[in-house]
Amino acid sequence: MKRFVFATNNRHKLEEVQAILGDRVELVSLQQTGCTEEIPETGKTLEENALQKARYIYERYHTDCFADDTGLEVEALGGAPGVYSARYAGGEGHDSEANMRKLLQDLEGVENRQARFRTVFALIVNGKEHLFEGIVNGTILKVRRGTSGFGYDPIFMPDGYNKTFAELGNDIKNRISHRAIASDKLCKFLKQH
Repeated sequence: MKRFVFATNNRHKLEEVQAILGDRVELVSLQQTGCTEEIPETGKTLEENALQKARYIYERYHTDCFADDTGLEVEALGGAPGVYSARYAGGEGHDSEANMRKLLQDLEGVENRQARFRTVFALIVNGKEHLFEGIVNGTILKVRRGTSGFGYDPIFMPDGYNKTFAELGNDIKNRISHRAIASDKLCKFLKQH
């Protein structure tokens, strides 16, 4: 089984990706690697941020790794919050409640509630960089529904479903999500190489 450092401090994300990858790949957290510093995310795109995080780990720890960046892109807001999804409401840290409140306020009275979750994985193996993207289209609801998942899951309903990610539960979400699509592409690539 191949081991990779997954450059994230987000426990939810680490568990979700490990569940998606199953026993095909063993993920090692930043903490297990000994990396305690906050990895910079100063890119203007998801691709730039994912690469920046993966390069940071590869250059310091000389190990195969991957990183991701994920954004919620709302059509009526010109793609916002996008790369700033985790910090949309401002302040320090990742305040999901504040981010959802701000998004719902920004969309008050707006009819077009089309949105998409987009994940980009940056993989570095033997010094070579590869990008994998996953997209799930959906709608932003006016009220929260469901209790599982994290982030914007209670207000995002993927196309083809009548439940939010938070209502679908982790098993279904981990099969259909943006992260699942990008993870699947990553796994297929690893199997071929």
